Amino acid sequence: MRLLPLALKSLRNRRFTVALTVFTLALSVCLLLGVERVRTQTRESFASTVSGTDLIVGARSGPVNLLLYAIFHIGDATNNVSWQSYKEIAALPDVAWSVPISLGDSHRGYRVVGTSADFFTHYRYGAKHTLSFAQGDAFSDLYDAVLGAEAARKLGYRLGDGIVVAHGTGRATIAEHKDKPFRVAGILQATGTPVDASVFVSLAAIEAIHADWQYGTRLPGAGVSADAARKLDLTPKTITAFLLGLKSRVATFGVQRAINEYEAEPLLAILPGVTLQQLWGLVGIAENALRLISALVVLVVLAGMLTALVTTLTERRREMAILRALGATPLTIFGLLLLEALLLAACGALAGIALLYLALAFTQRALLDGYGIAIALTPPTATELILIGGVLLAGLVAGLVPAALAYRNALADGLTIRT
Repeated sequence: MRLLPLALKSLRNRRFTVALTVFTLALSVCLLLGVERVRTQTRESFASTVSGTDLIVGARSGPVNLLLYAIFHIGDATNNVSWQSYKEIAALPDVAWSVPISLGDSHRGYRVVGTSADFFTHYRYGAKHTLSFAQGDAFSDLYDAVLGAEAARKLGYRLGDGIVVAHGTGRATIAEHKDKPFRVAGILQATGTPVDASVFVSLAAIEAIHADWQYGTRLPGAGVSADAARKLDLTPKTITAFLLGLKSRVATFGVQRAINEYEAEPLLAILPGVTLQQLWGLVGIAENALRLISALVVLVVLAGMLTALVTTLTERRREMAILRALGATPLTIFGLLLLEALLLAACGALAGIALLYLALAFTQRALLDGYGIAIALTPPTATELILIGGVLLAGLVAGLVPAALAYRNALADGLTIRT
């Protein structure tokens, strides 16, 4: 007796119940695989926020704190780095390039990053991808600004629009540099990194807008106009942090040690990759919690499938008896119900995969724009295939209970009308 055609006909005969079971299982599999896909690709995106940078240098504090404010623009520095120290370290023989960073201002909730035009040349993300411009170019005038993709899109800016930088990093800032407005000179392509939510201006511009400021407030009666600021010496006195690229990776630890032991002022040099792993370790508990929740959802759905199979087994007593009367052995009945459970799990898994890719196709852009998470529509990974195999195995195990119950039933059980 061929079991597969028989199992398919049996499932088709109970198509409504089967459809509901497959649908709920598909949702749970979609959730399980979706969490895994978002978890792994978020981790990859997180780890590749900055690449090609050998060292990040700032005032001595914690490595994670330095990474957070220098790269992710979260929080503030405990202290600044003097311009003299930056120039001396940038001039070390092993240093190939350096990019200064000055933070402390914002525009409508987006961080303003003071830097040099070298930032757009040397900053790398992902697999050492370079920054590229969707429109315009890097700043060439003192009051030029370059916007990240998210900042430009959400604020509705285009090339040539004027923007006003505010002092401080909060959204409700009232200390604005209205007397020195900027012009949007360029808009960057989306990167899925904190660059997208940033506004970039030159270091000289940062000095210009603060020419008549001291200790966070404007000096009364000492206003400096935008044109007058152009004639001033706009060399920074301090910066927040800086990025270093070295001529040789072999020199990394030597340069790092020299910076950490720098006598002129207390500095800290960190390796971005190592510190990113440390930071991910702090937030990694959340990913394990998500995986546990999605796995529990699958188990609950499989328990529901088991309940449905056991419930319908009572209604199918006469069907089982007829099969036994036609020559089916108890082992055949056992295999039939086991195969039905496996088919249900397989259909649910396949439908869940299809649902996942359909959901990703519609939400891929929204995830990138809204959360900076780049989710690629790639084939299932080895881990995802293992999870799918686990679902199939769990479905097979769930089918053991009704199969065992049917195996124990005698032929007379289905032919006798019970009251």
